[in-house]
Amino acid sequence: MPTSQYASSYGRLQAISLNLLSKEVMQNLLKAKDEGEMVKVLESTWYKPEIERAASVFKESELLEVALNRQLVQINKIALEATPFNGKSAVRAYLSKWDIYNIELILSAKSSGRQVTETESFLVSSRNVPAGISAGNIPHDEMKVILSQTGVDGVVNQLVKYNYGTILMQHLETYQKTGDLGSMMSALQTFYYQNLFDSLKFFQGDEGTIRDLFRAEIDKKNLLNLLKAKESNLDKDLLSKHLVDGGKMAKNELLEIYGAKDVAEIVGRVENRFMLVNALAQYKKSKSLIDFEVALDKFINSEYVRRLKNIALSVGTIFYFIINTEHERENIKRIAYGKRYSLSNEYINSLLLIE
Repeated sequence: MPTSQYASSYGRLQAISLNLLSKEVMQNLLKAKDEGEMVKVLESTWYKPEIERAASVFKESELLEVALNRQLVQINKIALEATPFNGKSAVRAYLSKWDIYNIELILSAKSSGRQVTETESFLVSSRNVPAGISAGNIPHDEMKVILSQTGVDGVVNQLVKYNYGTILMQHLETYQKTGDLGSMMSALQTFYYQNLFDSLKFFQGDEGTIRDLFRAEIDKKNLLNLLKAKESNLDKDLLSKHLVDGGKMAKNELLEIYGAKDVAEIVGRVENRFMLVNALAQYKKSKSLIDFEVALDKFINSEYVRRLKNIALSVGTIFYFIINTEHERENIKRIAYGKRYSLSNEYINSLLLIE
């Protein structure tokens, strides 16, 4: 039987995965009194080189954010290099989510008159806090040109060469009339996922699990939008502009669910799919939608991401590695957030995605 072209990728990424933070290190981060102590803990891990490189320019929370961003950039490069030729288009399509993220940040800033500038850490807000991450497919220098545009129209025109502009152009007139970026943002997300699904052709027959994972991610985005809209009592027509196509739950179904009287009733209507009853109990205490986001993340990790382990000799190997490194970054960011706002270690621990 011929050896899978993914065998070497699997071996290489498995070896690198040994550097992922252990549960012991994660607990030490939880015990740290602040972000400065968290940085000291991470100096003994694979984050050390990026921390040292950033230390001369940034301090504490900014230093931590920049180091995490730079580490993710390097990890994504390694993952792409390790991917066999016939899987590269899928991995590139996935990593373009960082392009989308940066474009959304820039459009929002241009629309609202807020300042977003470029530094070596890539995008920073008017408060000099790292905002974007140069981990997608649009070159750094090109993003700087996009950032230099004076308004939303200029950004859209500059993005035409990357197809994003063509998508955005279809909604530019609506934005000019209403000042609402909702339809633009939704179109970007729909384009992203459609491109990602198109790249996941069934050349081995085992990419269905990955496609199901990304459909669940779309459902998560849409459901969180429903909950945010219900909290703010937004009009159904406005909400519809923010929903993304391609999930397992159709827009019509989502809009029907939105007819519920409150957040609790929406959760009840989707309980057979996502099991959010515990998150609802926590939400009633905290009044924070992050409890639902964490619950959805844990559900997706349990139901879909872990299943990628069982299709090791395929592009699933690559996605499992990338997503696990993203989870580690998100866990560190959530601990830092908890320290910043003096949350209890017990509550912070409940926010973490740990297998």
